[in-house]
Amino acid sequence: AKEQVNEELGKIDILINGAGGNAPTATTANEFITNENIADLSKSFFGLDLEGFRSVFDLNFLGTVLPTMVFAEDMLQRGGSIINISSMNSYRHLTKIPAYSAAKASINNLTQWLAVHFAKVNIRVNAIAPGFFLTNQNRFLLTDEKTGELTERGNKIISNTPMGRFGEPEEVSGALLYLASDISKFVTGIVVPVDGGFSAYSGV
Repeated sequence: AKEQVNEELGKIDILINGAGGNAPTATTANEFITNENIADLSKSFFGLDLEGFRSVFDLNFLGTVLPTMVFAEDMLQRGGSIINISSMNSYRHLTKIPAYSAAKASINNLTQWLAVHFAKVNIRVNAIAPGFFLTNQNRFLLTDEKTGELTERGNKIISNTPMGRFGEPEEVSGALLYLASDISKFVTGIVVPVDGGFSAYSGV
């Protein structure tokens, strides 16, 4: 893949690591273990499929590590900008999705580690933590397929987002362009939330 990219586009100086996703096998059906459901732990943390958990973690975390290993070497003599796509889950975990949340938190840590590691060779490493955007993957988790109304989970998210709506894809572009350009050439090791205020709101 690297040879093909270099042949068609030349050596890169901007790398966006956007691998991500979740799976039912890495998801708990119940938000909490309670006295009422404790007899059936299959829907809790204890019922998670280990391979499913590992698959989701690797997709998100190693899906960031591996492209950086492959492409950042070409930046060593010329500098560059690496932008990792994290998630609001990295700050405030969501119930039911432990593998995804853990992987995104790991990406934040890796972003800061790499920022320090590459600082002397003019490679900047930052991350963006999007809030909640409707995608093909989560649309019918957050909205009702038939009515289009918010589900219980969708309502929880919107009620904790001060701007009171989901984000639009183009609203991530500004942060991407900023971190990719020389305007931010003294910025490295940060995680930028694009979340409508979700990370700032305590719920009170």
